[in-house]
Amino acid sequence: MAVCWKKNASNECNLPLCFAFISGFKMKFAIQINASPYSSGCGESAYQFLTAILEKSHQVYRVFFYHEAIYQAFHFMTPPDDEIDLVRRWSELAKKHQIDLVICISAAQRRGLLFENEAKRHNKVDNDLAEGFRISGLGQLVEAMLEADRFIIFR
Repeated sequence: MAVCWKKNASNECNLPLCFAFISGFKMKFAIQINASPYSSGCGESAYQFLTAILEKSHQVYRVFFYHEAIYQAFHFMTPPDDEIDLVRRWSELAKKHQIDLVICISAAQRRGLLFENEAKRHNKVDNDLAEGFRISGLGQLVEAMLEADRFIIFR
């Protein structure tokens, strides 16, 4: 399920999301993904949505992975040959379009996904973060919500 939210200065809803596609205006999107990569089609839906808006020359300001969605950045994820490799697809999309893929640091630590610097801080040897992703806090999510024309949550 995706939810679109953006209000103007007078706290009224803006035009529907589809207006961006119909009118030809170039829009800036921020995306939040909450669900685990393989327990829900949420990650795949978000990926397909992003590829569609990028084909229409819209901009993706940031993709923020929250809650169980942090597993979409797990470097060691190895799906069976007959399943989609979402980690690889996200990494390739980020590289091709210079998309900022941000993993919530609290959600990642809570679930054991550590990047090199954080692992050292906890006296562990680990680097679980896939290429193209970075770890940061909720401030990055708030900034993305403020900077984007549209904020969409996939849950």
